[in-house]
Amino acid sequence: MIRNVPGALSVFIISVSLMLSLPSKGVELPTTQYSRLPLVVKPDLSPNGEQIAFIKNYLNPEVSVLSVLDLKTNKVKMLVKSDNEGVKVSWFRWANEETVIVSLRIARTQGTVKFTETQLVAINIGEDEVKQRNLFRPKSGRSNEHRSQFQDTVVSFLPDDPDHILLALDLDVANMPSVYRVNINTRSRHRLQRSKMRVRSWMADRQGNVRLGESLNYKTGKASIHYRLPGEDDWQKMFEHNALEEVSIAPLGFAKDPNILFYNAYKGDKKALYKINLTTQESTLVFEDPDYDVDGSLIYSTKLNDVIGIRHANSPTGRIYWDENYQHFQAALDKALPDTSNYLIDFSDDEESYLLYTESDFIPGAYFLGNRPKRSLVMLFEQYPGLQDLAPTNHNLVSYTARDGTKIEGYLTLPNGANGPIATILHPHGGPGAREYDGFDYWTSFFTNRGYAVFRPNFRGSSGYGKQFANSQMQGWGLTMQDDITDATQWLIDEKIADPNRICIVGASYGGYAAAMATVKSPDLFKCAISFAGVMDLQRLVSKSRYFLNKKFVKKQIGDDEDDLAARSPYYSAEKINIPMLLLHGEDDRVVEVGQSREMFDELQDLNKDVKYVELKNGDHYLSIQRNRHRVFAEMDAFLKVHLGDNASSQSAAISE
Repeated sequence: MIRNVPGALSVFIISVSLMLSLPSKGVELPTTQYSRLPLVVKPDLSPNGEQIAFIKNYLNPEVSVLSVLDLKTNKVKMLVKSDNEGVKVSWFRWANEETVIVSLRIARTQGTVKFTETQLVAINIGEDEVKQRNLFRPKSGRSNEHRSQFQDTVVSFLPDDPDHILLALDLDVANMPSVYRVNINTRSRHRLQRSKMRVRSWMADRQGNVRLGESLNYKTGKASIHYRLPGEDDWQKMFEHNALEEVSIAPLGFAKDPNILFYNAYKGDKKALYKINLTTQESTLVFEDPDYDVDGSLIYSTKLNDVIGIRHANSPTGRIYWDENYQHFQAALDKALPDTSNYLIDFSDDEESYLLYTESDFIPGAYFLGNRPKRSLVMLFEQYPGLQDLAPTNHNLVSYTARDGTKIEGYLTLPNGANGPIATILHPHGGPGAREYDGFDYWTSFFTNRGYAVFRPNFRGSSGYGKQFANSQMQGWGLTMQDDITDATQWLIDEKIADPNRICIVGASYGGYAAAMATVKSPDLFKCAISFAGVMDLQRLVSKSRYFLNKKFVKKQIGDDEDDLAARSPYYSAEKINIPMLLLHGEDDRVVEVGQSREMFDELQDLNKDVKYVELKNGDHYLSIQRNRHRVFAEMDAFLKVHLGDNASSQSAAISE
């Protein structure tokens, strides 16, 4: 939905205040309001701020369409239509005012191995008929040229040269790319940097010069960073390490000054932000947080072409600006919109126009177009227009103490007006090298609307809490990480938040593994379990990695002792499971293969266990297909109502009274 809301900032403030003052309805909303794909995602301003590219998800037919909105004429042009099955739009960006560069993710199969290929296309939006130009095409007479699996690795968009980009392609040696200057109109390419030094990724400075390469030997783990000084041809080496044994720095990007490189590195146990003068090799600490890793991306000013801050999830605004102009601008937005978290996500080149994303724990995300000279803010897109009257359900950041005394954080969300022990969803995240945040989450919102309390623990192995905390995932699946989830559940019971007879564990990906493992290690704590795209057999996971370049790193993370892997796999302990399970998996999942859930279902059936398996046709790991997302939420809704009883619905009814 594109909403034209005329008026200045005060109009918007009034509308938000009215929305927040609405009484809680406390009614059970249709499942499809939660399971629909966000209406509009990834809006991107054109360089002059007069056009916006965005993806809109339609329900009838169920397609995703990359489109461009002309803000002057209010006309929309459709560029790429995708069913999110064989081909999906991965990302897009304006190269200039007339051309959008689009990355397409394409499903491929070679023998029995499924993998993903990316392609990069250019689309001129000024043409009457929309045509895609694939920016990579094999050169005639080059039959020995390797076909790059990933053709969308843009090293630089060359802001001073809008007709060219720098593109990394491994045409000579697989997985060792060279850098090419590619004309986005003619598709001609010229190699600027030859593949060398086992470099897997290249980085350019703000002037568009290739200045840095990260090398890695997948067999030995030997890694290093190569750089060259401005205007020089010779490469130098720094920060050598073994990636199988230790963590090095993570280059983030150059400043406008081509001598200055920003990077992440551990200061003690936590990641901090540094910058280094490549000429003098002097490093300076820029920003640290004593309690959390500083692991976000740099924020650049399109007007200044320089670094102005860093994204930091554990800061009050999610951004750390060291430029005072942006500090004051962010503060003004937060003062005008005090009931939401407000994120500046894009600017025009002159930074007079901007895109703002707002949300809260219970207010779904919305995108606004702002104009600084006019001091106006206009709503453009809502992500979930059917979820505007949700009852307030804040995500409370709490902590509990694990059995070994370690403090673990998590987000507790209670249905509006909840009292006493209630039916509860224990919801471990995927990854496991990820973490939970505050802000709107459609899974959590769905569960609380059904009357369930939701707890999302950042168990050990989660990112953001330091090196030692994160390293718990190394060959630790099913061990301390799992114990943290068990301890979280017991804490909910001890605090009289969760009814001990009505707790279900629900997870996806690694969270799906954790849900299944909970049925083996602590079945008495849970009434039921739901696993979407979960790993069930670690032996199978490690075995399948032999087809890929990072197989040694998979073994390092998961383990390679077959007996140990079996002991930490739900599949090999299926006989211990005595609670109902719902297994869901995409047929075409290319992250966790569908065989993981298929074999688990077969084993549980053979053992006469209470299990239901739903396989999603053409489904991927991310529930990208609308019908599959609807199916998953409908199945979860029905399953939870059966196994957690009617009290959750009674809780919802009590709220409405």
